[in-house]
Amino acid sequence: MPDLSQCLAQYTAGLTFDQIPQEVIAQAKLRVLDSLGCAVAAFDADTSQVARRVARELGGNPQAEVVGEGFRTAADLAAFANGAMIRYLDANDTYLSKEACHPSDNLAAVLAAAQAEGKGGRELLEGLVVSYEILARLADAACIRDRGWDHVTYGAISAAAGAARVLGLDAATTREALALAATPNIALRQTRVGQLSMWKGAAFANAARNGLFAAYLARAGMTGPEEVFDGFRGFIRQVSGPLELPPFGGEGGRFKLLDTDIKHFPAEYHSQAAIEAALTVREQMAADGLEAGAVERVVIRTFKVAVEIIGGEPEKWHPTTRETADHSMPYLVAAALVDGDITPATFTPERVRDPELHALIQRIEVVEAPEFTARYPDWIPTEVAVTAAGRTYTERVEAPLGHHHNPMDQDAVEAKFLSLTGPSLPEERARAFFRAVERLEALNNLEELLAPLRLGV
Repeated sequence: MPDLSQCLAQYTAGLTFDQIPQEVIAQAKLRVLDSLGCAVAAFDADTSQVARRVARELGGNPQAEVVGEGFRTAADLAAFANGAMIRYLDANDTYLSKEACHPSDNLAAVLAAAQAEGKGGRELLEGLVVSYEILARLADAACIRDRGWDHVTYGAISAAAGAARVLGLDAATTREALALAATPNIALRQTRVGQLSMWKGAAFANAARNGLFAAYLARAGMTGPEEVFDGFRGFIRQVSGPLELPPFGGEGGRFKLLDTDIKHFPAEYHSQAAIEAALTVREQMAADGLEAGAVERVVIRTFKVAVEIIGGEPEKWHPTTRETADHSMPYLVAAALVDGDITPATFTPERVRDPELHALIQRIEVVEAPEFTARYPDWIPTEVAVTAAGRTYTERVEAPLGHHHNPMDQDAVEAKFLSLTGPSLPEERARAFFRAVERLEALNNLEELLAPLRLGV
């Protein structure tokens, strides 16, 4: 029987564009549109500026473009800079399972590989679908956060697979790439504990960079540990625990990309239902002439993982950084009740430290509802109950807009793109980008895709 690395490598090397259903291709293109919109919208963020500055300082062979700026740098540096921008706003897509992750983070590695090799849209889509599939299957197999590891540990593996597919590596060479990605890139979960730092938004960017680097090392002839997953000191024994993967998409299984969720709000995904419920409660209160200042108490009933990740630490009631705020259910619900929306402006330093908002946060309680935990991860049921002026307003949401049970269509994703990028990208340029995405599989190179996103041109 082939070991796990052989199975992953054979799938990666064997999947072709013609084996991918049109429904999956269409959804993959939506993820490209959504993810690059997130990147453009985050262009001026502090994390983005640091990543681009380092890419310029280190320089190298001008292989791949940094989104928004248009300059070219070494492929791995472009992957890091683009990955940091894609992730910064916490608005790119999500996959929920035993491990939660952001599959569109893989785009940074796949895009850089495609540009460096002069490949077109078909190869980009092949690599993206492969990386989604492998990341989601690993997330299905084992939760690693409870063992102290961050989900981007899986991301280095999936990014290496996506890059290997774009590079056209055979199964044997792909296996080396996976070993070279998995062995040195075990990431600490401390990334997402306590007051969160800028690294929260850069962790998968680093995994994407390292996965791409692993694919290039393998192509050049570097070998990695033969039994990286199954060996005595391998990944399964030391990091993940048992990993049993069912048939992949195209081999009898459903393509996992179809089960990923596009975010409606720029915030950690487990908060999406709570935000939507809070906004509905706000409308109910307004109909009775009540504003957020009248709120006496808020009780959020949700599932265990949401409590653990965004509603269980003291720092979530006292956020001081943007990264902590967008991973704080109390902060996000308070902001939704006060402001009537969650947007990038929700996370400015002034808003995050607003004393009136913090006073409301202290009146919020987050508790686990076992019946909701039982419905996760296929649903994310959350109930928000707000007591104001002696009355209690209650709303429950299980599949917020963008969830795979309540998906966003093309128009909705384009509207999100325009909303996020409007301050920096003229609408005619955005619509030129939409047209390029629509015909992505027909593009022989990616110049047409990225040119409309160059800011200040």
